[in-house]
Amino acid sequence: MLWQLAREDAFADKYKRFMELEAKATVRYEYAVGTIPGLLQTEGYAREVLQAARPRDDNDLSEQVAARLGRQGLLWGDDPPYFRAVLDESVLRRGAHDPKEWATQLEHLVAVSELPNVTIQVLPFAAGLHGLVGTSLTILWLPDGSAVAYTEDARSGELFEGAADVEDLRLSYDLLRDLALSPRESVAFIKRLMEDGRSCAPDQT
Repeated sequence: MLWQLAREDAFADKYKRFMELEAKATVRYEYAVGTIPGLLQTEGYAREVLQAARPRDDNDLSEQVAARLGRQGLLWGDDPPYFRAVLDESVLRRGAHDPKEWATQLEHLVAVSELPNVTIQVLPFAAGLHGLVGTSLTILWLPDGSAVAYTEDARSGELFEGAADVEDLRLSYDLLRDLALSPRESVAFIKRLMEDGRSCAPDQT
């Protein structure tokens, strides 16, 4: 039990450091393999994602949701960072339990993609294997020209600040991005999912 607590504390410390850096970043690249990135989540979707992580109680859940939504102000400020998100197709195939919440989330993705500082791409299953399979990645460029990278899976996260490590992860991201659909094709892909969802919805008449 103590090992588990120590591990969780270490994970939390790394994530706190990451959040400090993300507030300063001028450019942000992200590859999402599990869920839609937090900066792009609607309140309903965020609540379901965080509920699945088994918060202590309803108050804890509400605090986590509020914190996640609060971070989204990064994209809407006076001088927002440039944000490129590559979403693995699996992220878009695993919808929320509530079809209405999922439809709202997909609509939100399309709307956010129209922001001048946001680019969204979809990495289709047809792209095959690549160097980041099973790993989410975020790369932040800071005002002084340096960069850091953060990798994460369901149970752990790792912050990389060494130039060589960050460059290696950046190359992996660049190769993955080249396999993704173009921004225009990606938005069309999301819109097709929205249409498919509407066609599968039960008749309310």
